Amino acid sequence: MFKILQKEEMAQGTVVSNIVDAPLIAAKAKPGQFVIIRANETGERIPLTMADTDPETGTINLIYQVVGKSTALFKTLKVGDYFQDICGPLGQPTHIEKLGKVICVGGGTGVAVLHPIAKGLKAAGNQVVGIIGARNKDLLILEEKMTKASHELRVCTDDGSYGHHGFVTDVLKEHLDSKDPIALIVAIGPVPMMKFTCKLTAGYGVKTMVSLNPIMVDGTGMCGACRVSVGGVTRFGCVDGPEFDGHLVNFDELIQRQRAYLEQEKRSLDHFHSCQCQV
Repeated sequence: MFKILQKEEMAQGTVVSNIVDAPLIAAKAKPGQFVIIRANETGERIPLTMADTDPETGTINLIYQVVGKSTALFKTLKVGDYFQDICGPLGQPTHIEKLGKVICVGGGTGVAVLHPIAKGLKAAGNQVVGIIGARNKDLLILEEKMTKASHELRVCTDDGSYGHHGFVTDVLKEHLDSKDPIALIVAIGPVPMMKFTCKLTAGYGVKTMVSLNPIMVDGTGMCGACRVSVGGVTRFGCVDGPEFDGHLVNFDELIQRQRAYLEQEKRSLDHFHSCQCQV
């Protein structure tokens, strides 16, 4: 059992941040790794990348968007309530070393995944440029934390309500066109955002790393549900990733696989809401 110590609703209530008591995980976790969570004994196992960890307090920060039945169930949990299970840390940690100028690009809740990576890259002595975006100002998350984790931060909104009016790729292109040497680009967010970011950076020959979020069941490489095609080879997101060379990822296949259970997920969420209304 893992106690929820703090809860904050973000992005108009569509995104929730929990600080959870998990000392063993906090002591071992590294940037880029994830955990698998269950709300209760009959709950679905959901993978979430940790937005932050604090070994001294023994806590981890989990940020999720409410998109389906399980995350809607998570949102009903209050401070003092418990998650039934949190398994981790899982996955390969981000390889962090001093490289030079690194650009960290995040969209939506991908910013939560990006944050510990940007923080780690800055601590390693890199010049970190952060670019984060959302559809509008109210949906932006972790701007203050990303400011601290970056030497320079640019914010983008699709509707122009805050920062640059346009996409994160617009601002990224400015940096690519500047001819200033860029050692690495880290892009994390919705799959279409990562896909078009990689299409852009491929034309400049700049190494680009992405963090993938395929459907996942066991998280240990046994079920094969999280398989992705990288460079024409089948890899497992849980044990080989979640980070891969973005220029080698088959994003179209990933998008297709993520849509496999949309109808079932919708029915499950509708049923959950109808049951909640009857309580």
